Amino acid sequence: MAPAKHVAEVPCCGPLVEHALDEADAVALAAVFAALGDPVRLRILSIIASQDETCSCNLEGPLAKSQPTISHHTAKLAAAGLISGERRGRWMWWRVVPEQLAALQACLAVVDPSRTVDPSGLDGVGPLEPAQGDG
Repeated sequence: MAPAKHVAEVPCCGPLVEHALDEADAVALAAVFAALGDPVRLRILSIIASQDETCSCNLEGPLAKSQPTISHHTAKLAAAGLISGERRGRWMWWRVVPEQLAALQACLAVVDPSRTVDPSGLDGVGPLEPAQGDG
């Protein structure tokens, strides 16, 4: 498979709690979060990550989405550098990019335990609800 033209890379920025991101790192990280900001893409990533590799044909059933929709979402994940694919005959076979996931994990790590959120202070808050639109 030919490499994507504009693959976002998670900046090697270390935990976000250690220092502020510069503009370039913030733009790169935002591109990755944008790719993860869709529930279908999160499901695709989790399905692919749960296996060594996954054929696009095996995503239709669990997602109840058409192949063009799956292709659109996998292209977004690939452009974010989170998955890579290889064409085998008619189908794309996808796998996660472990280095990209590790870099994302490192950015989100909290190394100073004093900076963590105490979950006991969240009692009664309940699960997060999707944001409501203006109209």
